[in-house]
Amino acid sequence: MDALSLLAGGFGVALQPVNLALALAGCVVGTAIGVLPGIGPMNAIALLLPLCFALRLPAESALILLAAVYYGSGYGGRITAILLNMPGEPSAAITTLDGHPLAKQGRGGAALAVSGIGSFVGATLSVVLMTFLSVPLARVAVGFSPADYVALIAFALSLLGAVGGGSAPKAWAAGCLGLLLALVGVDSGTGVERFTFGSLELLGGIDFTVLAIGLFAIGEVLLLLELHLRAEAARLGGGAQLTLRELARCMPGMLRATGIGFIVGVLPGAGASVASAMSYSTEKKLHPDGRFGEGDMRGVAAPETADNAAQIGNMVPMLALGIPGSGTTAVLLGALLMYKITPGPLLFEQQPQVVWGLIASMYIGNLALLALNLPLVGLFARLLAVPAWALYPAVLALSFAGVWAVSNSPFDLLAAVAFGVVGWLFRKLEVPLVPVVLGFVLGRLLEDNLRRALALSDGDPVILVSSVPSVLLWAATIASVVWPLLRRRPATA
Repeated sequence: MDALSLLAGGFGVALQPVNLALALAGCVVGTAIGVLPGIGPMNAIALLLPLCFALRLPAESALILLAAVYYGSGYGGRITAILLNMPGEPSAAITTLDGHPLAKQGRGGAALAVSGIGSFVGATLSVVLMTFLSVPLARVAVGFSPADYVALIAFALSLLGAVGGGSAPKAWAAGCLGLLLALVGVDSGTGVERFTFGSLELLGGIDFTVLAIGLFAIGEVLLLLELHLRAEAARLGGGAQLTLRELARCMPGMLRATGIGFIVGVLPGAGASVASAMSYSTEKKLHPDGRFGEGDMRGVAAPETADNAAQIGNMVPMLALGIPGSGTTAVLLGALLMYKITPGPLLFEQQPQVVWGLIASMYIGNLALLALNLPLVGLFARLLAVPAWALYPAVLALSFAGVWAVSNSPFDLLAAVAFGVVGWLFRKLEVPLVPVVLGFVLGRLLEDNLRRALALSDGDPVILVSSVPSVLLWAATIASVVWPLLRRRPATA
């Protein structure tokens, strides 16, 4: 009841005309940021922060605006992932597995609709959980050690064979390539150069935007140009509507994905990529008769729901403990500190208008995003009715603009083209691309946490199995790898 009364006070803050306008503006900006590759919500928030000070916005108003940009980007990221097979964020890569095949089948509009509804369900239910469970869940999450994170990431990596959408050995090989690419650059612990081949441009490693745009966007365009699919491109968008029966089939998976996404999001550093992979793999295992990887609505609903739930979950440790759950929430944390507000358990008592105003604005913002996105589904779906001679050059221009926005480096443009060729070859060999991206993202997290864990134990690997969470996660990892092998083993007479 205390939470409800405090939430009512938060709605009093969020419904003030200025704050309401800022929340709506943040939703629009966030959606646009999600569509454009290379910018990302973290960069957008960093650019908007000086504007908040220039306008002399109070802390609660600034946080409402910046947070709306953050969770609004989760809605926008699905558009190019589904229609153009071009994920702008790591977590959106999972959506391409079934979203783009649905677009090719003339059901792009339905895929966009179910992803928008899933985003709304995941974000809204996560805000409800955040309302009542923020402080206790954050205290549990902070108890996760680096060794526990190693086990969690290992479990996520064990799911690569399930999210490949085809041959499991090829998916594992693609995941290993992603892990290898994550090692390129200077070792942060020893300063040793790894796989740079004497190139100064590779000292800083490979940027995710360069890899994802090259593999997906440029590789897709090269394949389409080779096959001359002009006729197919004209019908990709599709106006077929989402049916109530399809939505009902997706709803249980959305609820499961909300739980997975929120819990993983609360763990600092785990990220939406882990949540999306886990939710997709869960649905695929629960529905072995489904058409996952070929155009199953549940394969779009689950990762999109988990993605947005994880984004909300990321904010729990930031507000309750002052520990950012992701790079974007780290920028939001910096915004609080610039306003001389110290996050932590006392924030809920000392600055209730900031915390509860923000939480209340999320209810409003997610409803506004649903109302904003669903009516535009038809417009988005007609994007691919543009003739191929105009669409593909536009996709390439958008891709190169996204790469250039990251580093202003001609080398990165050439690297994106090289990855595009690799993506084209992988498609011809039927090697899945999503495991490459997941291996790349999770590989860096695995290395960082493994280094921290071994540093704490003076190099003793026993620390990796020294806690109950790590033992349970390692057991789940082994089961995830071994169980499919046992299930496929032919029965003996």
